[in-house]
Amino acid sequence: MQWKAPIFIIIVLLLNGCSLFSTGSHEYSEEFILQAEKRAESYLRANYENVDQVTFNDEHSSPMGGLVIRGKVNGEAAFSLDIDDSLNVIAISEGTEFPEEKEACKDKTCNY
Repeated sequence: MQWKAPIFIIIVLLLNGCSLFSTGSHEYSEEFILQAEKRAESYLRANYENVDQVTFNDEHSSPMGGLVIRGKVNGEAAFSLDIDDSLNVIAISEGTEFPEEKEACKDKTCNY
């Protein structure tokens, strides 16, 4: 009987500690998402060849505190861009048939 209170307190502290250290997702305003989409399109046009059209999905997520923007280039090549809270592109995942990187942008990210 004496162990119930300390065990309960330990469990509560552990659960509370987990929530403190979890990065979790947070909501972004529509304005921020629109700015992120503009930034993503600018990045794609600056760093890849023959980007004629960029479309975005309505599905956004924010694992680990950044925003993930998904869409297609030229109607068929899927992409996923990780964007931080300062609107910098920090990672890209390219689907099949994705345009080639511009030669000048292969060793460094071109300004966008």
